[in-house]
Amino acid sequence: MRQVKTLGLLGTGVIGGGWAARALHFGIDVIAADVKPEMEEWIRGAVANAEPALARLTSAPLPPKGKLTFTTDLNQMAAQVDFIQENIPEQIELKQRVLAEVSRHAPADVVIASSTSGIMPSDLQRDMVAPERLLVGHPFNPVYLLPLVELVGGTKTNEASIEAARRFYTFIGMHALRVRKEIPGHLTDRLQEALWREILHMVNDGVATTKELDESIIYGPGLRWAGMGTNQIYHLAGGEAGMRHMLAQFGPCLKWPWTKLEAPELTDTLIDRMVEGTSEQAAGRSIRDLERLRDDYLVAIQQVLRQFNLGAGGTLRALEERLYNDASTARHVSAQDPKQPLRLTESVVRTEWVDYNGHMTDYRYLHVFGDATDALLRQIGIDDAYRARGQAPYTVETHIRYLAELHQGDAIHVTTQVLGADAKRMRLFHVLARNDGKQAATCEQMFVHVDAKSAKASPFQPAPMAALQAIAKAHAALPQPDVAGRGIAMRT
Repeated sequence: MRQVKTLGLLGTGVIGGGWAARALHFGIDVIAADVKPEMEEWIRGAVANAEPALARLTSAPLPPKGKLTFTTDLNQMAAQVDFIQENIPEQIELKQRVLAEVSRHAPADVVIASSTSGIMPSDLQRDMVAPERLLVGHPFNPVYLLPLVELVGGTKTNEASIEAARRFYTFIGMHALRVRKEIPGHLTDRLQEALWREILHMVNDGVATTKELDESIIYGPGLRWAGMGTNQIYHLAGGEAGMRHMLAQFGPCLKWPWTKLEAPELTDTLIDRMVEGTSEQAAGRSIRDLERLRDDYLVAIQQVLRQFNLGAGGTLRALEERLYNDASTARHVSAQDPKQPLRLTESVVRTEWVDYNGHMTDYRYLHVFGDATDALLRQIGIDDAYRARGQAPYTVETHIRYLAELHQGDAIHVTTQVLGADAKRMRLFHVLARNDGKQAATCEQMFVHVDAKSAKASPFQPAPMAALQAIAKAHAALPQPDVAGRGIAMRT
């Protein structure tokens, strides 16, 4: 199967817009195809609305953004792309007809994945050319922030197509969950549907309002579910004996008539209660306002979970490792002039880096310089595996000079000069500049290599030491920065 450089969207809408935003952000070109020409304006607006949240999701180095184009010719799109994601309405006859037509124009090695929430892939394959490349790739809204995508193969789907889809989804930062057997509703929607039925019953019976039911999730199980699923949570509920004790203690409750599996009749009264309740919860906020609020807390939750390498945070961490590795390869020391300062990091001043004066806040300068140091460390072989052995350089002194203001959206880069290195020490001089050449700050730092087990200074391991000294030797011919070694004093 192909390496995916261009993603084709068969249908746009909310899900299509989410796919476009995620793919573009991580460097994939997108051709969006929809028979309604007015959807071009809609999808471009959806991408723009998603960008602030995506920009805050990770500070790892990103590839250049992909290019978005739009067409009303579905077949023309199919002939030009490396992977197709179908997002047309949940009508099986419509999906079958469109997929069959598009499959005649898409090369046989182009995987076609359906975003369907519940239709089985075997039904979608019915009239297709090369049906073995069709599978379900079911995402969750907002696609650009929620990493889960369910992979479901049909009776004709081959393993190569599923593996190709898994690789692509992982590349754009998703957690690809293989569903063992095709079943209507797949996995997650069946679980959500059970909860949804109970909500409708309790509203219908006057037991609770929509707000009260949402609060019963927000302040309780919802917080637990962000990092652990129901099964693992119930395992904990059993104490040291785990799930076995939990089932022995609470299993009999399953015979109690607590839940109603069939949904209630959607009467006008019930519909009115649901609409009135959720409108009251919105408190006058628009859908776009609520989307931005949702995006903000989803970014924050994933960044917290990232610290523990847990759930969606683990997916984010894996994506960042790939982005850092790709950036290191693209800007490797060996690809640069060894007698010039190393340009190992590039970025853009993000929304959350700007303070109340409209400038990049001072601690973000240190953040950017830290990214440059980390890039150098990765280049010489000091990575997570190295640190896991209990050794790493520790910062012992930092001196930053602020030379110019930086504003949101400014494209920036850092160059790094190794001023000196010996068996246990490393001295660096960074220059932060806008991409137009204007210097914004400098940072001089001294590091001591430490053995964490003994809590004492220790020599670098041979391989990183050799790589570091080679750079230091090449940089020895560079002029010393005028401000290197300068301190701060109040002169009278």
